[in-house]
Amino acid sequence: MPDVAADSAASASAGELVPFVPDTEIAVVYPLHHGLKPPISRVSISWARGNNLRVSLLRNPPSNSDSDGEIGGKVVEVNLDSGAADVREPAQWRRIAYGSVTPFALLQSRKNSASILSKLQSSPSPFHLDWWEYVMEYSKDIKELLGNPKSNYNPLIEDPKEVLKKGEEPTSLKAAWELMEMFYADKLCQSWLPERLVDWLADYDCLLSGDQPAVHSKLVEFQGTLVTLQVIEDDPKYWEVISSALAVGWLEIVVKLLRLHGSYQLDQISRRETENGLVETVAVLISMMPRMRPELKNGKLGECFKAKPDFMKAWEKWREQITKLDSSAFWVLCDHRQTREGLKNLIQIMLGNTEILCTATSHWIELYISHFLFIRPFTVGFESMYNLAQKCVKMKPMSSPHKLLRLIIGIIGENTEVVLAECSRGFGPWMVTHAIELLTARSDQADFLLHKEHDDIGGISMEELHRLVYAQVLTSHFLTWQIAPVYLTSCMRQGMSLLEVLLYRQPAQHNQLLLKNLEICRLYELDHVSSNIMKIAGVYHWKHGRKGLGVFWLQQARDEFLLNKIAQRLFDSVGKSISGESFKQWEGLIELLGSKSKPAGSLEFLHKYRDFKKLLQQVCDRKTPDAARHAADLLMLLMKNPSTPQRFWLPLLYDSLTLLSWQGRPLLNVSQTNLLLNKLQELSMASLRPGIVATDLPAEALDSVRLALATNLGRAILEEQ
Repeated sequence: MPDVAADSAASASAGELVPFVPDTEIAVVYPLHHGLKPPISRVSISWARGNNLRVSLLRNPPSNSDSDGEIGGKVVEVNLDSGAADVREPAQWRRIAYGSVTPFALLQSRKNSASILSKLQSSPSPFHLDWWEYVMEYSKDIKELLGNPKSNYNPLIEDPKEVLKKGEEPTSLKAAWELMEMFYADKLCQSWLPERLVDWLADYDCLLSGDQPAVHSKLVEFQGTLVTLQVIEDDPKYWEVISSALAVGWLEIVVKLLRLHGSYQLDQISRRETENGLVETVAVLISMMPRMRPELKNGKLGECFKAKPDFMKAWEKWREQITKLDSSAFWVLCDHRQTREGLKNLIQIMLGNTEILCTATSHWIELYISHFLFIRPFTVGFESMYNLAQKCVKMKPMSSPHKLLRLIIGIIGENTEVVLAECSRGFGPWMVTHAIELLTARSDQADFLLHKEHDDIGGISMEELHRLVYAQVLTSHFLTWQIAPVYLTSCMRQGMSLLEVLLYRQPAQHNQLLLKNLEICRLYELDHVSSNIMKIAGVYHWKHGRKGLGVFWLQQARDEFLLNKIAQRLFDSVGKSISGESFKQWEGLIELLGSKSKPAGSLEFLHKYRDFKKLLQQVCDRKTPDAARHAADLLMLLMKNPSTPQRFWLPLLYDSLTLLSWQGRPLLNVSQTNLLLNKLQELSMASLRPGIVATDLPAEALDSVRLALATNLGRAILEEQ
C-alpha cells in the first residue's frame, strides 16, 4: 500500500482526505551482501519485481598482469520492507483489504444494533453481555485472510528424521493479530494465557531471527545436517538443539530427537541398555509434562489440566520424579559422556535452572516462555507478566528488537497508546483500523481512550482518526477506492462529508466509474450528491461534444435550468438554418430531450417541426395530395401554436413554398391564407425593431413567400366561389 505523504503542503495539493505528517523520519539501512573485493567501480540500481531493488555492482576489468581470478561483477536483490514486510505483493494487500470489508461492516452493524437496543432497554442487552463472542467471530474471519498457506506435500511414508514439518508460511501480520486476539478479545483463554503464548511462539518463532538465531532457525540448520551425521549423539549441536526446543516447550520435537539417539538402534541396544533407559526415561518425563490448558492439538505432548488445584498436584509430583531421576545412581553407569551431560542439562531445564535456560534460549521472548513453563507456571495477571518480561529483557537485551516483540511489551504493559503506535509503525493503517475492535472488546479503559473526542483534531476520536487515515490509503489507489465508503460511513463526525468529497473527485468521463459512484450514493442515501454527480457528468459530456450523453445525464439529474439552456441554444441554432441540412445534426438531440417532459425547455415546437419536415420530404418524393394536405394542416398548427417563436415563422413559410404553390386544388382556404398573411405582415413590422435574430435565408425569401400567399389567396377565393 502506498506510503502517506510526509509534507503537509504536498498532501494538501495532492488532494488527500486526511493530511498526515509523521513525527519523525527514520532512515532505514538495508544490508547488501555481494562478496566482491574492492575496488567497485560502478553501481547500478533499478526496480525488480514486487518491492525489490536490483543492485548491479561492477569491478574494474583486471589487466593480464594483476588478474586475481575474481569475477567482474555481481547482481543482487534487496527487499524493501515497508509496513508489514511479509505482505509484499500489491495483489495480496488488495485481497486482504477487500476480504476484511465484510467482517468489519458486519461488526459495525451489530454494534449499531447493540447501541439502539441499549437506548431502548433499561437492562443490559444480550449484545453487551456476549459482545466478545461477536468480536471473536470477526477476528476468526480476519485471521483466515491473513494466512499465507503453502502447498503441502504429504508423503506416503513419513521421514523419521524430519524434525520440522512444512505448513502454512507464517506472517508477521497474522502473528500480531493473534497476539491482539489472545490478550484482548478471547475471554476463554485468560486462565491459560501463558500456554497460549507457548503455542504462539511455536507458530511464529521463525519470524524472530535477526542478529541472533532463534530456536526455529537452529532446528532448520540442524535438520539440514541431520542426514550426514553417523553418530548423532556425539554432535554437540544435537544436544544444544534439544535443550533449546525443550526450553520453549516444543516437547514433541524434543522426544522425536531423543529417540533418534544411537542407543535405540537394534545392534546397540543390548550394549547400551542403561544409556537407552536414561534417554527413554527423560523422554517419557518430558511427554508427561503437566500443562495448565483445556486441551492440546493433535500430535502435541503433555497432560492437560483445567483446574488449578489438579495442575498443582500433578506439577509437584512431576517435579519430584525429575528430582529423583537427577539423583539416581544410574548416571554412574552411563559411559557416554555427551549423553550423560546432555540428559543432565535437560533435567536442569525441567527443574528451572535459570542459567541453563538463559543459555538454551536466544531471544528474551524465548526465555520468557521458558519461565512460564519451568519456573513460574502459576503466573497470572498482566502486572506479573510485565515484571517478568522486563526481567527477561534485561537478561537478553537486543539492539534492534523485532516489531512483534515491541508489540508484546506494549500489550502486557497495558499501554494502549504504545500498542496503537506499534501497530501503526510496524503494520500500517489497516492493522490499526481493524485491531481497534479487539482492543475495545473487553477493556473499558481502551474503549474510553479510543472514543474520547479531541478538540485539537477537529472533535473526532482516535478511532475515527485511524479509520479516516486508512480510508485515505484506500482512496489513493484506483483499485481500492470503492471500499473506502465502508470505513468513511462508520465515522460519525467527518466521514460522510469526506465521502462526498471522494465521490465528487472521481472522474466523470468513465461510464462504469460513474455508475459505481451512483450505486454508492444509492446505498448510503446520498440523493443530493447523486444529482450533482449526474449534473457534472452531463456538463462534461456536453462540453466534450457528446451532447446526447450530456442531455441524458442532465435529464437523470432533473436539472431544469441547464436543460432549458440547451433548449434555448437549440432554438438559436435551428432557427438560423431551419430549412437547411444542418437541422439533421440536431434531430437526435431534439428526440432525446422529449416534448412532454417539463424540464425539456418547451421543445414541443421542434418535435412538430421535425414531423413537418418528414412530411415535406414525402410530398417532394411522392407528390400525393393526401401527404400535401396533411403537411398543410401541420403547417397551420405550427403557425397558430403560441409556443412557436416568431423568428421561426419565415423559415417555416419559406420551407412550405411547395405547399403554397401546389398545382392542384389550393391546400389552404381563404381564412388560413389570410392568417398567414397577417403573420407575414407582423413579421415585417418586427424586422424594423432592433435585436431581431437574423436567419440564413435568401434576401428574397420574404417576397417569395408573400407572392406565393397572394397567389394562393386568389386561387382559394375562386375555389370557394
